[in-house]
Amino acid sequence: MNSCCKTSKGMTTLLRAVVMPLFFFTSCSHDKKEFVDIVFDPETNYTMKATDIFTLVSDSGVVKYRAEAQEWLIFDKAKEPYWYFPQKVHVEKLDTLFRVEAGFDADTAYYYSKKKLWKFIGNVDARNTAGERFETSLLYWDQNTEKVYSDQFIRVTKDDIVNTGIGFESNRTLTNYRIFKASAVIPIREEVRDTTETGKAPSL
Repeated sequence: MNSCCKTSKGMTTLLRAVVMPLFFFTSCSHDKKEFVDIVFDPETNYTMKATDIFTLVSDSGVVKYRAEAQEWLIFDKAKEPYWYFPQKVHVEKLDTLFRVEAGFDADTAYYYSKKKLWKFIGNVDARNTAGERFETSLLYWDQNTEKVYSDQFIRVTKDDIVNTGIGFESNRTLTNYRIFKASAVIPIREEVRDTTETGKAPSL
């Protein structure tokens, strides 16, 4: 009687180990499967995405720049491979004590990796180490020639002096530049003289 019970338990174990998996496989093999074709367009579908980017860039072991972006999309399979930053981009140049020497902001940015060309669009606002501020709606940075340029309206401000023009070209640090079709606004300071003795009206 005991041996019969043992054999029965053995058969039950065998059924569970062999027959049940076989039944499961057979039943699954007859399930209806649906496949959806996804068309990959390398011009509009990115191959990598990153969010909340924060990075430090160093030169010879010394941190020189701090960069931030909300979103970074890479289209490296496109005919003209590029990176796309659809939201605000912020860059700061740091001195040896991590103080901000210069800065750069743009609403949107593209980087064409084969050309090594940056394109910044919308509310481009750059400050160089001399305290000059550059404002435009479109700015290019060619890393091959190390030139920064634009063919749009640009406004350059330092202290109270404002220079404007259509078109602009500079070195990559914005310290040696020229403005095309330029005009300047120089403020007139008023000089008020003491008129208590002469009784004359103040002059400018």
